[in-house]
Amino acid sequence: MSKVPLTARGAEKLREELERLKRVERPRIIAAIAEARSHGDLKENAEYHAAREQQSFIEGRIKDLESKLSHAHVIDVTQLATDGRVVFGATAVVLELDDEETEHSFQIVGEDEADFAQGMISVTSPIARALIGKREGDTVKVDAPGGVREFEILEVRYL
Repeated sequence: MSKVPLTARGAEKLREELERLKRVERPRIIAAIAEARSHGDLKENAEYHAAREQQSFIEGRIKDLESKLSHAHVIDVTQLATDGRVVFGATAVVLELDDEETEHSFQIVGEDEADFAQGMISVTSPIARALIGKREGDTVKVDAPGGVREFEILEVRYL
């Protein structure tokens, strides 16, 4: 598996989730399974089966997070020589030229961190690919699923 880019903040969130699953959720589920076992016949014990299903989900998520973190290439945008360009981890404030009053703020992040509602877009998205390498004042055209959109970059921030 190749390295997957993550922002420093994104990697920290994944580490926190992994820690919570290992230290809080896993012991809670083990206790729930032990409690359900004490109730007797496991064949018809819904609590036991639900706890085992939840344990399976948590163990799968732990393995997934460990794999993502082991294959992560953590990029701290504050340590990059950016020269005013939009790069991975940067936040670009843009004005949509098709609709002169719509301003957007997009932070370019890894696929696992993307959350469009929060303004965090995947590095592989059409908008991110169009913005990367551009500077304040540049305009970009994005071939989006809803048609071509044009943006002017108003500001580039490195958090």
